[in-house]
Amino acid sequence: MNRSLYGWLAAEGVSLVGTRVSMVALPFYVLTTTGSPEKTGLVALAEMLPLVVLKVLGGPVIDRVGTRRVALFCDWSSVLVVGAIPLLYEADALSFPAFLGLVAVAGGLRGPGDAAKHAMTPTLAATAGVPMERVTGLSSTVERTASMLGAALAGGLVALVGPANALIVDALSFGVSALLLTWAIPARTRPVVAEDADPTPYVEQLREGWRFLRGDPVLVGITVMVALTNLLDLAWAAVLVPVWAIESGGGAAAVGALFATFAGASAIGSLVAAGYGDRLPRYATYLVCFLITGLPRFVVMAFEATPLWVVLSFCVVGGFASGFLNPILGAVIYERVPDHLMGRVSSLSTACCFALMPLGGLVGGLLIGSFGLTVAMLSCGVAYFVVTMFPALDPRWREIDRRPESTPKAAAPVG
Repeated sequence: MNRSLYGWLAAEGVSLVGTRVSMVALPFYVLTTTGSPEKTGLVALAEMLPLVVLKVLGGPVIDRVGTRRVALFCDWSSVLVVGAIPLLYEADALSFPAFLGLVAVAGGLRGPGDAAKHAMTPTLAATAGVPMERVTGLSSTVERTASMLGAALAGGLVALVGPANALIVDALSFGVSALLLTWAIPARTRPVVAEDADPTPYVEQLREGWRFLRGDPVLVGITVMVALTNLLDLAWAAVLVPVWAIESGGGAAAVGALFATFAGASAIGSLVAAGYGDRLPRYATYLVCFLITGLPRFVVMAFEATPLWVVLSFCVVGGFASGFLNPILGAVIYERVPDHLMGRVSSLSTACCFALMPLGGLVGGLLIGSFGLTVAMLSCGVAYFVVTMFPALDPRWREIDRRPESTPKAAAPVG
């Protein structure tokens, strides 16, 4: 481990805390100023659509310009864009179209910014001389912990200073993240792939990333599986859980307890995976962990009479199991992509994983409205089981057990 790895993890954690604050503050701002659920949904779409599109389009730029340069540009730009929202609000000059535009630009910056930070992972692992599972496990631990802390911080900030002013924390988090990356990642005089070294046109570079992704059945399988589980997870978190809490009488307190319990257990699981993940069989661990974290939580919550302590017990076990999944899948992805394609392929893959998330709330709402909570929970649980257990029938997934040689490859410059 070295300064680069620790600094990168710290930058990720700070940025994620700010992002979680904005995830709570943005919808609350729209609801309190307009009272319109439709406009709230429009804001979510305005943020997610450019995030996904620019994550795709930014891949060749990341490979050509360098991960460090792209990450720093997006972080510093986000300070200005996100910080403009509370400033314009205090000046009474923040119209809804202006707010929508700023949110869209912020989402557009977050897409390639996040992709650039993630593309640093193989180089950081090689530089630190540690197994890929350890780096992805530590990253997942930071992500889960930051999500838990950010959600808790957001609730207090929104109540104390209002949703618009709470976004100051998000803006500052981007600045702190940029400072940490500047300190931790050495600057290079040239990008990873210099302009004169790779004259391939931008569009062809983008196609090259698509061709590589499509040509690897394991990467395609992981991408499709994660995209579908992200949709089901969002339906569960955004719609099914709140309705369950209301119908069971637990209210907002039950929702907070459930999410905090699941995230906390997941962070512990990720930490264990960071320490021992490189010794575990990936394929078997994948199947067992998804069996534990998937269908059971949907089944136990399908009936409103289930006591809260039983639900939370399942969240502890399921959350712990889920903590092993991102380190395993992340390590497989990073190991299968060549260094010179890392930016565009990882950007394309993660963008595809995000693509169905805006539909999650819609799917959950339609299922409950048409069939009720019990059928909605069970339907999503069965779908989750089918999607995550399909690899048990596909022998190509066994390739994820293949690890590269124990000696890390030479580290490429971060750029």
